[in-house]
Amino acid sequence: MDKKILNAVAKKLVADGKGILASDSSVGSMTRRLEKVGIESTKETRMAFRDIFITSEGLEDYITGVILFDETIREYSDGGDLFTKILLDKGVMPGIKVDKKAWPMANFPGEMLAEGLDGLRDRLIEYKNMGATFAKWRAVITIGEGIPTDTCINSNAESLARYAALCQEVDIVPVVEPEVVMDGSHDMERCESVTYSTLKKVFTKLTEHRIYLGGMILKPNMILPGKDSKQKIEDDKVAEATFRVLNEVVPDEVPGVVFLSGGQSADDATRRLNLIAQRSVEAPWEVSFSFERALQEDALNAWEGKKENVEKAKAEFIKRAKKVCSARKGEL
Repeated sequence: MDKKILNAVAKKLVADGKGILASDSSVGSMTRRLEKVGIESTKETRMAFRDIFITSEGLEDYITGVILFDETIREYSDGGDLFTKILLDKGVMPGIKVDKKAWPMANFPGEMLAEGLDGLRDRLIEYKNMGATFAKWRAVITIGEGIPTDTCINSNAESLARYAALCQEVDIVPVVEPEVVMDGSHDMERCESVTYSTLKKVFTKLTEHRIYLGGMILKPNMILPGKDSKQKIEDDKVAEATFRVLNEVVPDEVPGVVFLSGGQSADDATRRLNLIAQRSVEAPWEVSFSFERALQEDALNAWEGKKENVEKAKAEFIKRAKKVCSARKGEL
């Protein structure tokens, strides 16, 4: 482990009022997104969609890193260059999703546990040789009747810590993503309680596994009611509760917190990021973003899978990225 390298990369990921583009949907998730707007999901259409973002002129003005999927990190753009080469030439760091998705947890109905630790050491070395400087592992925490259990939270926190240790062993910055998902009818108070407990356990496990906190990034959810809840959402309350949890739980040494959009609309996620950023001006860590749909949705709708719409889609992406970066600085 080279702490200087890890700290430098982590700081760059959250520096200069910019943020991270998550472009790491699995084939299944990407298929659902494309088919929802009438685009057939093939290897070619998935690559063409990701090409829009990676080759957009001005990407580097708003994005410090792009999280790729295993399929994407090996692929070439329409112009013939590897996606990783294009990013590196722009000064944008390639990242890689390394969990093999969350699966039903044995003996714990309704709960999930991400897999992918077996063979991860070798995969990380391969990805590093391909140009990856950071990685991501997503743990899924679901709220429901009697869940999450302590066993589920503990198991996911342990996996996140083991993943982070393997990353830092080869000087790859781990993005640690324990997501309390919006599925369910729970209220904001329940989300806050579960998120607090989850993050506390995650940092306990990270410490136990001797993770260098100055060489990692936290990617949490915002505090929101379940999508089936009838609770009225006030953006100010979301920002207040979210910052309260972070302020109580995230150690000062962590360089940055990058929020996921987590099923929110692009506008909702952007507005709430803006309010959280305004509350975080004196926080010891940077507050930024690692959005996927909230950065890509406008471009996807503009593209429609048509080659003649590519430039229009790129313009929509850059327009949204600029707006999200303004929110990341609390300047909307």
